Amino acid sequence: MTSFEPQRPPEQADQGLLKRVFGFRTRLYLTWLVMFALFAGFFLSFDLKLSIILDKLPNLIGLHLAPNGFLQGAALTLFVSVCSIVVSVVLGFVTALARLSSSAVAFGIASFYASFFRGTPLLIQILLIYLGLPQVGIVPGAIMAGVIALSLNYGAYLSEIFRAGIIGVAAGQREAALALALRPAQIFWRVTLPQAMRTIIPPTTNQFISMLKDSSLISVMGVWEVMFLAQSYGRSSYRYIEMLTTAAVLYWIMSIGLELLQSRLERHYGKAYQARK
Repeated sequence: MTSFEPQRPPEQADQGLLKRVFGFRTRLYLTWLVMFALFAGFFLSFDLKLSIILDKLPNLIGLHLAPNGFLQGAALTLFVSVCSIVVSVVLGFVTALARLSSSAVAFGIASFYASFFRGTPLLIQILLIYLGLPQVGIVPGAIMAGVIALSLNYGAYLSEIFRAGIIGVAAGQREAALALALRPAQIFWRVTLPQAMRTIIPPTTNQFISMLKDSSLISVMGVWEVMFLAQSYGRSSYRYIEMLTTAAVLYWIMSIGLELLQSRLERHYGKAYQARK
C-alpha cells in the first residue's frame, strides 16, 4: 500500500540522525569548546609572554599571603565578595520588608536608602565611606570600607528584587494558608517565601556576579585584590595585556562558579513545579 506521508529531505534526515547521535549536552560542550578555542586563539595572537603570566599567577590567585600577612588576589576578591553578599542579602531582605510594611516611617527610611544607593555611583560611595567616616571619628580599614560600600549598594538593588518576588506570589496562596489557620509569620516563611525564591534566585545571582566584578573598584584604596595586582604587575613589567588578560580569566572562572550555584538552586526550588508538569 502506497504511503502518502511526505518524505523528509535528505538534509533534514541527516540533521535528525546527528541530533540523535550527539545529544544536547554533547553539542553544547562542543560549542563551548569551539568558542573557547577561538577565544584563546584571539588572545594568543597578542604575542603574550606566558612566562610572565606563570610567574605572577600564584599571587594573582592568592596562593601566597600579601606583605601585610592577609589574603591577596582572587582569594581576597572572594573574601570581600562573600562578606558583602551575606550583609547585602540581610540588608536587602530587611529593606524589602520595610517597603512592604504599613509603617510610613519604615517605608520612608527604606525608600530613601534604596533611592540614594541606587542613584549614585558605587565608586563615589566607596570613596565617601573610606574618606568620610574618619571625619566623624570612625576609621575603617580599606577592606572594611569596601565591604560596607558593596553591601550598602547591592542591598538597595536586592531589596527591589526581594520585594518584587514577594508580591509576585499569588494572593490565593496566602488566602488558602489563612483558611488553614496559619499565623502570618508561618504564611510568610512556609508559603510566600519558598514560592518567591523561584523568581528571586536568577536576578539575585546576577547581582552577585556584578558585585564580584565591581569588587575591583576597591583597588582604588590600595586593596591587594585581583585588579590591583594586575595593574601593579603590568606597570612594573610593562606587560599590561598579560596581566589584564589573566585577571579577566580569573574573574570569569569565579563568575562561572556563581552561575553553577544558580543552576543548582533553580533546580532545587523548581522541583515542585516540575512535578506538577
